Amino acid sequence: MSKKVFLEFEKALGEIDAQIEKLENDAMENGTEHQSEIARLEREMTQKTAEIYRELTPWQTALVARHPNRPYTLDYVDAVFEDFHELHGDRTFADDQSIIGGLARLGEHPVMVIGHQKGRDTRERTKRNFGMSRPEGYRKALRLMKLAEKFGLPVFTFVDTPGAYPGIGAEERNQSEAIGRNILEMSKLTVPVIATIIGEGGSGGALAIAVADVVLMLQYATYSVISPEGCASILWKSADKAPQAAEALALTSDKLLTLGLVDKVIPEPLGGAHRDPKLMAAALKKTLIDELRKVMSLSSDELRERRLARIMSYGRFETVQPPETEEKKTAETLKAAALTAVDAVEAKAEDKTEAEPAAKKPAARKPRAKKADEGDAGAAAEPVKKAAAKKSPAKPRTANKVVKTDAQG
Repeated sequence: MSKKVFLEFEKALGEIDAQIEKLENDAMENGTEHQSEIARLEREMTQKTAEIYRELTPWQTALVARHPNRPYTLDYVDAVFEDFHELHGDRTFADDQSIIGGLARLGEHPVMVIGHQKGRDTRERTKRNFGMSRPEGYRKALRLMKLAEKFGLPVFTFVDTPGAYPGIGAEERNQSEAIGRNILEMSKLTVPVIATIIGEGGSGGALAIAVADVVLMLQYATYSVISPEGCASILWKSADKAPQAAEALALTSDKLLTLGLVDKVIPEPLGGAHRDPKLMAAALKKTLIDELRKVMSLSSDELRERRLARIMSYGRFETVQPPETEEKKTAETLKAAALTAVDAVEAKAEDKTEAEPAAKKPAARKPRAKKADEGDAGAAAEPVKKAAAKKSPAKPRTANKVVKTDAQG
């Protein structure tokens, strides 16, 4: 039995558990009766656990997915499958122990099982490279998938990795090609593929064995393009911002189900799969058998068409307006007021321009009215002028001639 480990946000649970353990030890050593007190503390423990796990943040969920007591692939292989026979090596370079795989039976069906494997202690973690696979690990997985296709065996994969190993040797052996090749070939497999994310699902290292007809996810597992710490280091230059990064990455099972990246979420026991591994394995086995029954009825062409459609559906997005801040509202108000003032000034200027030509145009002058005396005098003088003109006709004009006299003669 592994030692109980409580995470930072589970400190209250650790204190209750310590009290229960103390009473149990006292009962064993001294024969003291503490059953009623232990029962009360166990009820309190259950209630407190439910309260904590009901309000888990994405960052806390990521911590649960990494819990050192959480079941790994080999734990589920032993509990879910029968007659497991492990196969080794990629037939090219080496046998990467961070990925295990082999033949097994699920009920009456012979199947191929492949998955990431972490370690429980320092020695095993080093052997498994902390679940971070190298290119030879992914090539081993692909070799086993092709073997399963050759014999018509369904493929079950289990994802639990922080990401593909980024070491120099891995890059020299073309890590990206190995991941890309797996994604390509898995999309074309003619046999059913069912993937289950049981812990961490980190980046391309997870996707390299997760291109499937059905993608399942345990309730407190995570699945994202990068770890929260890695995201925080890039965006904020500090891993301390990991909780904010986890929120932004939408890496929890409920968010991924909403986005359509996983098909079904398998509920975990109260407090996580590590609290009751047997109950978790039983629930997982039932789900795997049900999903296998559904996809076994599909033809090879239907499997590939559905798989391709699934891949092509990734990348949907929704455009939303950012929430307005008080500063933005104030700026918009000032801008509107300024535009209103400008419009008022322009309107006033236009009115003034239209009024100026009318003001400068001279008014039409009225004819001057004649005085009565002037009119009468003019009328009386008119006949006199006519009479004078008749009496003194105009003298005829004569030519200016020079007349010579006898004296000048």
